[in-house]
Amino acid sequence: MRGGAAGRCNGFNLPAPHPDLSPQAGREEPLRSGGLVIGRLNHVAVAVPDLTAAAARYRGALGARVSQPQALPEHGVTVVFVELSNTKIELLEPLGAASPIAKFIEKNPDGGMHHLCFEVDDILTARDALKASGARVLGDGEPKIGAHGKPVLFLHPKDFTGTLIELEQA
Repeated sequence: MRGGAAGRCNGFNLPAPHPDLSPQAGREEPLRSGGLVIGRLNHVAVAVPDLTAAAARYRGALGARVSQPQALPEHGVTVVFVELSNTKIELLEPLGAASPIAKFIEKNPDGGMHHLCFEVDDILTARDALKASGARVLGDGEPKIGAHGKPVLFLHPKDFTGTLIELEQA
């Protein structure tokens, strides 16, 4: 399928792609909604029950570069980052019984995808625009310093099709 035309693939009739989903869509302008600009995907976070084992698995089986563990007591997690050419994977392990990740691991003993993190140019402007649109900011609504030393906020998963969203100041 080239040029947005409908076509056939493996015997299936395929509709023309939506113009916003074409390969050229979004190359010149980031996604905008009510003045908010969503930047690049910073990382995909995966909650794990055993950070040492998970890091070893990514390092050994996939040959990935994995950072040293970093404890973030204010977030209730210990993290490592798996470095990829186009983004990162953040492996999260609960730090203490009150960790929000501990509840996630209770429900998902093997771990699993926890959140997506997107960069924004101005986190306070992003927060205000999202709140004005009806999105819920978790916690007290004030940014906290994240694992990269930059301000971060989390958005309620029920406002984003069941996915927890983290915003990080670019």
